[in-house]
Amino acid sequence: MLGVIAGFSVVWTIILVGFAVGRGNLLGPGGSMALSRLAFFVASPCLLLETLSESDLEVIFSNTLIVAAASAVVVALVYFAVVRIWFKRGISEVLIGAMSSSLVNSANLGIPVAAYVLGDATLVAPVLIFQLAFFSPLFLMALDSTTSRYRTTVFSFLLQIVRNPILIGTAIGLVLAATGWELPEVVMEPIRLIGGAAVPAMLMAFGISLNGSKPLQANGGRRKDVLLGSALKLVLQPAVAYVVARYALGMEGHLLFSAVVLAALPSAQNVFVTAQRYESGVVIAKDTVLLTTILAVPTMTVLAGLLA
Repeated sequence: MLGVIAGFSVVWTIILVGFAVGRGNLLGPGGSMALSRLAFFVASPCLLLETLSESDLEVIFSNTLIVAAASAVVVALVYFAVVRIWFKRGISEVLIGAMSSSLVNSANLGIPVAAYVLGDATLVAPVLIFQLAFFSPLFLMALDSTTSRYRTTVFSFLLQIVRNPILIGTAIGLVLAATGWELPEVVMEPIRLIGGAAVPAMLMAFGISLNGSKPLQANGGRRKDVLLGSALKLVLQPAVAYVVARYALGMEGHLLFSAVVLAALPSAQNVFVTAQRYESGVVIAKDTVLLTTILAVPTMTVLAGLLA
């Protein structure tokens, strides 16, 4: 338990430093975006490449992958059924809401939590692989099929996946781990140094983004959609993860704890980008991402206390 508390203390400290940086406007209005892009496009792929190259593939493709998939699918289906049947929302808006309630922020917050709280950044890899290679493309195909403005081919979807820098770093790391190959030290050392910037950059960007955050302020009559999606994300998803992991798969100890904490991560920020692209569910995506992002770390802290 002391290790978990120490891990969350590190996370909270860096977030608060980021908040102070944003409060003082030290990096200007684009500071949070610049740090996020640096972490996503450069530092995180390096971090994942390094950590995964030294990992055990049995841990990566383990029951954690099943838990991540099961919990996400259950939450998405529950949201879809409730909002479609009782709230009578349009199909594209429901799909955006289902994404908001089930896709976790596995990169910007998942990697720091895995590294500092769970003690191993590779623990988030199954979640990353499931979302990037399967779940997100599935939602996008469904959105394409329900909107006439955007039509994409299977090839364009595959291209979108393979061009994702996080997935590229993950793939290279997995290949190195599977084959036992080792990159020359002159190559690995810069990768190692750049990867070291990923976690602090992500957490400071998160802290900066909290300045002026006011969830549930937008109009549009979608507050109950946002509250439902947020509750499903932060309560039902980790609960389903616990049931599946503990009783269906017999997971115990640190692996059980890790699976539940990762399921409690906030909504993925790229859902808002998707909502803007399809011009549907923008308010729902924005407020659900914001509300769950603010409440996620306290929620995970509580879960840590209950499961420790």
